[in-house]
Amino acid sequence: MVARRLRVVRQSKGLSQRELARRTGVGSGTISQIESMATQPSVSVLKKILDGIPMDLATFFTFELSTVETPVFRKGELIDIGAPGLKYLLVAASRSNRKLQMLHEFYQPGRDSGRRVLSHEGEECAIVIAGKLELTVGDETFLLEKGDAYYFSSKTPHRFRNPGPDVCEIVSACTPPTF
Repeated sequence: MVARRLRVVRQSKGLSQRELARRTGVGSGTISQIESMATQPSVSVLKKILDGIPMDLATFFTFELSTVETPVFRKGELIDIGAPGLKYLLVAASRSNRKLQMLHEFYQPGRDSGRRVLSHEGEECAIVIAGKLELTVGDETFLLEKGDAYYFSSKTPHRFRNPGPDVCEIVSACTPPTF
């Protein structure tokens, strides 16, 4: 069902219908009609909407959408909400009313969280599993290696980057969920 899948994906990214519309050029009324099952989108409209998330059509139609809130999520059930060079595997993407966001993140060498610093309500923390992570929080920059961890208020502007030659792998948690 396209309507429920779109709502789950949009909410898992922390996007309002209006914000998704702004990112894609598809009207918020159209997104609302799709999610309320008043209309079915064409493939081209759905692709345009998913490009704003970003997510490809294959992933959109194949991720497991469950009505049962299971406590276990297998490796293949984690939804990748990342971008090229960034893999963000979201735990419990389809769970309604999540209070916590947990990601298994992979940064390719040289990749970062984007040109703009991030800032939002809440707190976040992580532990580096492999590779190196350059973390900027406010005016300070730190180099973290395997086994190092961080914890900070997400209100403070922050940014992540892999400065090393190897993939940087981290497991992170954030509250409230932003994806």
